[in-house]
Amino acid sequence: MQNKGFTRSVNTAVTIAALLFLYPFFLVVINTFKGYKEVVTNVLSWPGEWVWDNYAMVWSLIQYPKLFTNTLLLTLASVAGIVLFGAMAGYKLSRTKTRLSTFLFFLTIAPMMLPFQSFMVPLTKLAKELHLINHLPGLTLVYWGLGCPMAVFLFHGFVKSIPMELEECASMDGCSSYRIFFNIIFPVMLPVVSTVIILNVMWIWNDFLLPLIMLNGKEATLQLASYKFFGQYKSEWNYALTAVVMVTLPPIIFFLFMQKFIIKGMVAGAVKG
Repeated sequence: MQNKGFTRSVNTAVTIAALLFLYPFFLVVINTFKGYKEVVTNVLSWPGEWVWDNYAMVWSLIQYPKLFTNTLLLTLASVAGIVLFGAMAGYKLSRTKTRLSTFLFFLTIAPMMLPFQSFMVPLTKLAKELHLINHLPGLTLVYWGLGCPMAVFLFHGFVKSIPMELEECASMDGCSSYRIFFNIIFPVMLPVVSTVIILNVMWIWNDFLLPLIMLNGKEATLQLASYKFFGQYKSEWNYALTAVVMVTLPPIIFFLFMQKFIIKGMVAGAVKG
């Protein structure tokens, strides 16, 4: 009886906390159906007159299909590089037991300890010297460098749980090192691969600061384009909030779709480990 009461209390507290977290986004959504005057006069009210044209206007003003494609390609290319290079580096550093590999591992993950704001100016100057600014391919390479430390850290820890016998048996059958990694080790690492993909997709898709400084304000991604509704003297709040919903909706759908793969992958990884 006491357990039921405790469970009911916990569920009530969790529900209230969830509603508190969702309330700001709920306000954003309902204000996308208001005109500008109604948004600035009473942001908390229900729409007096439903305005559906905000979505059509924002779709046209920010060239949504074009920038959605840009953002999607940037995210896919960046995440693919982070997963590939992070998995290869994490695997090699984990399997090589030398002082040099240990030093290189800590050197690789050290940038995780540094806030981005502390090195963004030197990074921008270096990227300019290497001709990596003002275009999306260059920004992709920068994302590779910034995303790999976390990926190497996750892959390095996961590889320790993979039995060495798998590689020894494959080696005895004549498999090369690359074939052992791509045909045997990488499929086993799928649980942590899904984690790395989700973390980096959410980061890169929603990132605003790095594209802003690397692309010099060019409206090449959805996040940068949505900023155009904030002016120096006036902000088009009805369009700005609509753009926020249209920009954040794809990663929310992606997370909801991938959530089951996280749980499934963690269970599969526990069995395989």
